[in-house]
Order: sequence, then C-alpha cells, then structure tokens
Amino acid sequence: MHPKPKNRPALELCSECGLCDTSYLRYAKWACAFITQHVDELEVKSHGRERDLEDERELYFGVHRQMYAARKRQPVSGAQWSGIVSTIGMRALETGLVDTVLCVAADSEDRFTPRPVLARTPAEVLAARVNKPTLSPNLSVLDEIPKIGTRRLLAIGVGCQIQALRTVQDRLGLEALYVLGTPCVDNVSRQGLQQFLDTTSRSPATVVHYEFMQDFRVHFKHADGSVEKVPFFGLNTKALKEVFAPSCLSCFDYVNGLADLVVGYMGAEFGWQWIVERNAQGRVLLDLVRDELEFGRIVESGNRFAAVQQGIAAYDQAVTLPMWIAKLMGLVIEKIGPRGLEYARFSIDSHFARNYLYVRRRHPGKLERHVPRYAKKIVAQYALPPE
Repeated sequence: MHPKPKNRPALELCSECGLCDTSYLRYAKWACAFITQHVDELEVKSHGRERDLEDERELYFGVHRQMYAARKRQPVSGAQWSGIVSTIGMRALETGLVDTVLCVAADSEDRFTPRPVLARTPAEVLAARVNKPTLSPNLSVLDEIPKIGTRRLLAIGVGCQIQALRTVQDRLGLEALYVLGTPCVDNVSRQGLQQFLDTTSRSPATVVHYEFMQDFRVHFKHADGSVEKVPFFGLNTKALKEVFAPSCLSCFDYVNGLADLVVGYMGAEFGWQWIVERNAQGRVLLDLVRDELEFGRIVESGNRFAAVQQGIAAYDQAVTLPMWIAKLMGLVIEKIGPRGLEYARFSIDSHFARNYLYVRRRHPGKLERHVPRYAKKIVAQYALPPE
C-alpha cells in the first residue's frame, strides 16, 4: 500500500496525485488544482483554445471535436467495461506511438490500493486493467521517466492528476506526450472506501469493482460474477456524507477537460462507453482502436432540473429514503428521467452544486478564485441553501 504523501502543500485538500512525492514538488503551488486553479490557461495549452461557455455542450463537457458512444466488439477479459482504455494503452506501445504508458496497477496485497507503474510492454498495461476507486499517486513515478529512457509517453489519469501533469509537462524532457483521461468523481481514501463498502454492499469482502451507473444504481461486481445493484436514493447519506475525500468535494473537473481523449460511461446509455475526442492527439489515440469498436448513437433525453434541485436539498439535509421507496424511485426515474448527455449533465449539476456549497462553507476564502467560470455558470441555474 502506498504511503501518505510527506508533503501536502494543499493541506486537507490534497488529492494525493503524487506530484509532491517527486522533485516536481517545487511546482506544486502552481500545478496543484486545489491550490491554484488555472484551467482556462491549461485548456489553451492543451487544445489551442478555451471552452466556449455559450455552447452548452462545451460548457459541460469541455473543448472537444467529437463525441462517440462505443464499445469493443471483443471485450477484454477481466476489464471493468469492454476494455477500451487498456486496449489503447497496449496499441500505443505495439505501434510505437509511445515507448511508455503511465497507468495504475493494483497493489499485490490489496486490489483496491493503486500502484502507479511506467508500463513498457502491452502485458504490463493489460495487468493494470480495472479501475481502482481510491486516491492514486499516479504522478509519483515522474522522476523515473528519464531514468528508464522514456521519450514518448502515454499518461492515463483523472482530472486533478492531469492538471498537475499539464502544468509541468514541458519540464519532463519528452518528445511527445499523449493524455488519455477517465471521468472521475467522489474518490475516497482506502479507509473511506472500506466505510463505503461496509455501509452499502451486502458483501464488502467480495466486491471486485463498482460504479455509479446511468440507471441510478450503484453496481457492485462480486468475485463470483454476480452484480449487486443499490439505488442511489437508498444510500445512507448521513453515514457517507463525510466519506469522500475533501479534494473530490472541491473538484470541478468531472469530465477531465485537459485530456486529449476521455473514455468513460457518463454520457452514453447503459452498456456503452462515452468517448470525448478533444484534439488532434485524441484522434490519434482513438484511431489506434477504431477498427475494434462498435459505435452507437449519442442520445440526450429527459429533463434533469427538478431532480437536481430536489437532490441538492436532500443531500444537504442528509435524507435517506426507505429502500422500497428508493427502488421505486429508481425504476421511475430510469424510465422517464435523464438519459445520455442529459444524465451526464444531471451528474455534473448535482456534484458541482454540492461541491460549490462545500467550498463556500469550508473554504470561503478560496471560493471566488477556485471555482472555474464554467462551474459558476452551471451552479447559477439552481437555488442553493442560504449561507
């Protein structure tokens, strides 16, 4: 299991991205998403321009050229979904696009504890498949890059890690950097994960992986192959309200806006992956696997506003519904509620409103400069509880 970082310039807001465990600690004040928010500048650096706040898709999902719904025709065995991320990493090495892939394997003693690796072979990338739902020090291996002779790197990570990486990328001595991102929300420490599992799952010890899915249920995959589904609305909000990391409760980059290519599920219908191609390098990454994918359609239907507004108050008051009501609500919302991109907006709105309140209450002095312009515009659509 990886140790807690010795240096925490962001104090309690540290997301344990790993940068401060390296010689790049000296850039932390500018690189850390929770000390200095400069996403507008980094969008220009990464994509050539800032997102268009008047375009609703860009307001929510960041700078992009194309969106897709896709899945692998032949899923990767043991992958969390169909294995698109792992396959891109393997193909990047096989084709010589890069010589190293920064990815995250599991600790040998605990499958939920992340172990960042600089993979040099497809087999090493494949071994790192499946999400580790805990804070991960991905960037802790940056000092190893010159030591192993890396010149062309594919980095896989989440928003806070990628903001730090983008800030220092010109100092890494690379010929080329490609960034493959995944959406991320509500990460936890290993201790916090255990509390979540113990509070929510029928069999915490056998959970292999889990995800908050588009059908408004948490899906727990167990070691025997069974899938346990728990309605969002039946979660023990009071017990879980403080389990998520403070960094995640003050994050406004759910969609990983600085990656070249993003692969997740939040903007696609159930059973499909959502892919956001942000720039030309993102196209290069997607082209590595395009012939292996089946493409569906991007959908958006339903209306999120009432559900988000009601959810703000329910979360703030730590309301937990009886399970039978929660299941009924889940079934109704699944049938008539937001789908596709509208579900993604529902998730973004809900989390941004919650996180805005968290920062306003816990770190009021940071509120104005910490919350990006796009997040302020999104949150302004809703009535928040008074200060």
